Amino acid sequence: MKIGRNLIQLVILCLLGVSVALTLVLPELPGIESRRRTLEISVLIREADTALWSNARLGMEQAAVDLGAELRFLPLAQDNDYASQAALLQREAKGGADAVIVVPADPEGLAAFLEEQSIELPVVTMESPMPGGRACFTPENGEMGRALAGAFLEDRRGERVLLLDTASRSTGVAQRLQACLQTLREAGVPFEVQKAEAQSLQRELPGLLGQTGAGAVIAFDYAATEALASVAQELPEQPLLYGVGATGAIAACLEKGTIAAAAAWSDYAAGYSSVQEAARRSRGERSLNTPQLGFRIVRGENLYEPDNQKLFFPVMY
Repeated sequence: MKIGRNLIQLVILCLLGVSVALTLVLPELPGIESRRRTLEISVLIREADTALWSNARLGMEQAAVDLGAELRFLPLAQDNDYASQAALLQREAKGGADAVIVVPADPEGLAAFLEEQSIELPVVTMESPMPGGRACFTPENGEMGRALAGAFLEDRRGERVLLLDTASRSTGVAQRLQACLQTLREAGVPFEVQKAEAQSLQRELPGLLGQTGAGAVIAFDYAATEALASVAQELPEQPLLYGVGATGAIAACLEKGTIAAAAAWSDYAAGYSSVQEAARRSRGERSLNTPQLGFRIVRGENLYEPDNQKLFFPVMY
């Protein structure tokens, strides 16, 4: 019995010794410390107004809590200012960011800049895929453009339609516009494409409508959709409006009928997934196979269906 007790005590002492050794060794093993360290992830959108991405930010912040990351949100001083976005990205890389999530103002230009400056940190994009980007979280932009054209065709009573080109260097937004105009062309619908800035739509929209004779307008990015709805409410004859996004302001316009229909998707899921992917990439872990985001065409009459409410009001679910 005494020998048995001694043997048990010896085993316990050996286990304790191994535990102490592991405590000393594990922090030195590759990858262990990177998993413990809080990651620094910078988020660069292409607008000055961060409220446009409020649901995406909620998803990002939840992912940051779950995955041990700190986020830095960096809006631009002026919408779609590629040069400022490139300078911010370079600054964050030099400042030690572990990864960057970006809504690129100019994906091609930004990719070339990263290569020229030999910036190698993981870059994850939203809205527009970018050469060299590790992943992109966006709905299928071409399908979205065709769906917006389809929503207008359902409502059309002979109107000419104005398509707003508000972010021509953003490939995701450009794909939506091109797919929409191709669908309208195939349907024999007269349309006009006009370049515009979301910030100046309040001043320019009445003139654009008069110039083109359009009775309907389609926008393809958040900022233009919100600006369009805001100014259209003040016009003596309100055109049919179509756009994209799942912001609170867009929901209010759908409810009032100011916007006839909007293509909406889960920004919350896009935000969460982008941080998740950035964290995995910066830690050298395998990328998750995240399915492409779906979208829905939402109208005022179906805004409060459960699946649509989840898109516009994710924190309630």
